[in-house]
Amino acid sequence: MTDRPIALDEYPIHQAPLSMRQVATGDRNAYDRCIFHVLDHTGRALLIAGLGVYPNTGVIDAYATLRLGDQLHAVRASDALTDDRLALTVGPLALTVEEPLHRIRLTCAPDPADPDGLSYDLTWTGSFPTVWEPHHTQHRAGRLILEGRRFVQAGTCTGTIRAAGEELTVTEGEWTGTRDRSWGVRPIPGEDGGRAAAEAPTEGFHWIWCPVRFDDRFVMVIIQEDADGHRTLNEALLVRNGTPDRQLGWPHADITYRPGTRHPERAVLHLTDPARTPLALTAEILTSSPLALGAGYPPADDWQHGTWQGRDWVDRRSYDLSDPGAHPRAAFGVTDHAARFTLEGRTGYGVFEHGSFGRHDPSGFTGYHDVAAAPQDRPEAGR
Repeated sequence: MTDRPIALDEYPIHQAPLSMRQVATGDRNAYDRCIFHVLDHTGRALLIAGLGVYPNTGVIDAYATLRLGDQLHAVRASDALTDDRLALTVGPLALTVEEPLHRIRLTCAPDPADPDGLSYDLTWTGSFPTVWEPHHTQHRAGRLILEGRRFVQAGTCTGTIRAAGEELTVTEGEWTGTRDRSWGVRPIPGEDGGRAAAEAPTEGFHWIWCPVRFDDRFVMVIIQEDADGHRTLNEALLVRNGTPDRQLGWPHADITYRPGTRHPERAVLHLTDPARTPLALTAEILTSSPLALGAGYPPADDWQHGTWQGRDWVDRRSYDLSDPGAHPRAAFGVTDHAARFTLEGRTGYGVFEHGSFGRHDPSGFTGYHDVAAAPQDRPEAGR
């Protein structure tokens, strides 16, 4: 194919002496993607949708999952990346930026062969300004394996979701939306890890990513720790319209896990205001959606982001979540939990995204197959 300028090259937005067709790194793991969460305040439904571009593998893909009762309905699509970088459409899934940094339309067209399958038409609207997350890097055996820039936002959502013969009306007062936008370099399947995987295997990884929308404020908490509890990513931020953002100290988490699992049922995030007054952000889990099922996150074994599936690939399926042991790989991936939060008498809603794998000394976990015991059996578990 002749290497000619593309439409975006008309605009003064270049960051490197390259066409906008290219990114400023040859790393095959270069990516640019987003994720949206739309959750019902009763815990009945959790929709997760995302779209990603992988310029150095020539792939664009998207997904949507809906947790409704014990069923997880999924739509995934993948195709060849074209030069029209403003066409955020893959198969039946589309994202339209109606007002940058404020209003996004999300659609999933129905399946003509299965009118009862998952489809939706939603408008996501920001309630607070977008805010940067900390610059995210990860190293392994001296090698930089992840470097991402992200922003996050909380808002509302309106529209309609259809699945399993039901129609859900999404309204501003009864549903909450959050979203995350990121780009950079992040591992995608296709490499075996080489020396780093052989000589520096990961002993443990502990992750909390927690955007929470209240009526008058947005709170964002991020915790990433190694096996020994060393903090490698940290954020606790209060965002309000019309006032400067405020940092809320060094967050600590007390998590109550379901015995025999690492599935959180409740959590308290301990924060500190600028006057050094302790604040407790409490999360009550409403429903959960493992990102390894349907959404393409590791260790998914049926599809992962950025992998070439051929042109015009679309896959629709459902997962039965009534049996916790039916999908064992999901326990070794991150899970997004829709949650009800309380803070200083306020009630809010958002996502408690959590993954804890391998050893984590602060929680009392000793390895990949260690799980939470009953509180009376191991008091330190889940702390």
